Amino acid sequence: MSLRNGLSSTPSPMPQEVVIQEVLTCFDVYARVRGARDSVLAASRADPREEERAFSELRQAITRLRATSRPG
Repeated sequence: MSLRNGLSSTPSPMPQEVVIQEVLTCFDVYARVRGARDSVLAASRADPREEERAFSELRQAITRLRATSRPG
């Protein structure tokens, strides 16, 4: 028996689980960018384009999640 096909192989995540992780990651990025918007340190501040891009990526990830959740 090969180790590749044996017990050592880990199951690959379901597509919906991958998309859920993507949504959580995008949300985390957006929350950090949003929090950095009003930072007292100028070097830590996020510009509006960065916040807009993070929000857009979050919306796209949510759309993908909704598409995988639909019965079809």
